[in-house]
Amino acid sequence: MSQRTILVVDDEPFICRSLTFVLRKDNYKVLEARNGEEALAAIREHKPDLVFLDVMMPKLNGFQVTEHVRADPELAGVKIILLTAKGQESDREVGRVAGANDYMTKPFSPTKILDKAREFLA
Repeated sequence: MSQRTILVVDDEPFICRSLTFVLRKDNYKVLEARNGEEALAAIREHKPDLVFLDVMMPKLNGFQVTEHVRADPELAGVKIILLTAKGQESDREVGRVAGANDYMTKPFSPTKILDKAREFLA
């Protein structure tokens, strides 16, 4: 089977580095983006299998990026997991309406990220 591609999107460098590290150790190809515009460009160019997408970011937020991806039929296979510090049910609902596949609240352990990647890419 070919190597699966995951895009990690977060404007916090430490979070990007730590998620990238743990996912690469599990033999995923990992790309990074630091804001919503970079994320959208990377998704369109690389069509990753899975995106870990921060909600609160500059330029475009995670909800907006998700809506753009869901509006593009060529990106229908891209799975999106939103990452946020805000775990209120209203935020989860906005994420569901935007088309996210799942929602994780920060802080989370690298093990949880790996478990989610394995679950969605099995």
